[in-house]
Amino acid sequence: MTSYWAPHAWLPSGIADDVQVCVTGGLITSVREGVRPEPTDQRLPGVLLPGLANAHSHAFHRALRGRTHADGGSFWTWRTVMYDIARRLDPDSYLALARAVYAEMALAGITTVGEFHYLHHDRDGRPYADPNTMGEALRQAAAEAGIRLTLLDTCYLTGGLTADGYTPLDGVQRRFGDGTADAWASRVSGLKPSSGLRVGAAIHSVRAVPADQLGSVAAFTRQDGLPLHVHLSEQPAENEACRAHHGLTPTALLKRAGVLGPRTSLIHATHLTATDITDLSGTYACFCPTTERDLADGIGPARALADAGATITLGSDQHAVIDLFEEARGLEMHERLATRARGRFSPAALLTALTGDGHRSLGWPELGRLETGSPADLIAVRLDSVRTAGTRPDQVALSATAPDVDTVIVGGEVVVSAGRHRLGDVGALLQTALATLSD
Repeated sequence: MTSYWAPHAWLPSGIADDVQVCVTGGLITSVREGVRPEPTDQRLPGVLLPGLANAHSHAFHRALRGRTHADGGSFWTWRTVMYDIARRLDPDSYLALARAVYAEMALAGITTVGEFHYLHHDRDGRPYADPNTMGEALRQAAAEAGIRLTLLDTCYLTGGLTADGYTPLDGVQRRFGDGTADAWASRVSGLKPSSGLRVGAAIHSVRAVPADQLGSVAAFTRQDGLPLHVHLSEQPAENEACRAHHGLTPTALLKRAGVLGPRTSLIHATHLTATDITDLSGTYACFCPTTERDLADGIGPARALADAGATITLGSDQHAVIDLFEEARGLEMHERLATRARGRFSPAALLTALTGDGHRSLGWPELGRLETGSPADLIAVRLDSVRTAGTRPDQVALSATAPDVDTVIVGGEVVVSAGRHRLGDVGALLQTALATLSD
């Protein structure tokens, strides 16, 4: 048994003071509040939280940080640069980059990530000898970085959608495609869960999966109870093309195909009609504010979705930054700017989005709570830094940043201690991985 003591902890009942958490075999075996530290306790600083869930990640997009701003451009010009990185990756460089990115996530307090994975095949579009080689690289990367992974294997069949119909995969996009939804499902069936990995699924978008294939993906995920994630209405151009070809919004098209449901997460959900918002009741809506503002996507109707019955989660998407506290602040601050009202999401609601709700959306319902019987995924956030000094523990999500994460424990194993990852210098790991992708 290992026992930890922290001056504050966020428990299911709220913030408690002077908390001891005991861990045995990777599980929390007791939680006591209002107790003095014992000599055998390992003392943790600040406030103890459940590990954070990053509900939407594209690990290889980390290679774009700080490299896409010189000429302004748009989402679509940004995508061209992203495709160039996708063209360069192979299993070894994908492993090296993802391992470093996941280690950066661990430093930020992220203990579980949902990887929206569509970089499946070799550079010419032909499958590797093991058709899940790239997915297995992500499994290994997460294990070495010390975090849990939901591999959201993504169905990506067409290159785009216009008023005249779907366009074929072209160039690097051929790496993404399996031909049909059934062929995609056959490949995904070869992925097996392990102690640190759960298998999920994704529809890239209504641009990339034809309407007559959407139902097959949804049926496959229902068969095994898999989480299903979908990019939705990130850009007005997607909505316009969908209306022009199908006479429906993307949300209405997904509803007609049976895609929407309690295991479905809609990513971005930015440009929605009032009917769309109603139709998303009972789903998850994952916002990625730092990406949505970096790409000039717009501000999505997060509060309206929550009020309509959707559950809000958060992700770092293209990793303009990796800091889920910043994503949580962005959610609230974007709402404030859009409505000129404060308190659209309470600090407790933001923490819930970052922990329990995020984990449920990724197929880990047992995670995200500091209580007896739960897996011991814990993070300690300092309250004495230049950013957090004076912060009330219950408002830490609105003042802390990633560097304030002191300790990260995943399944009872210490991954980050005193702000240092067990792999060593993560910046150097990133530099080395990124150097192999440079011109």
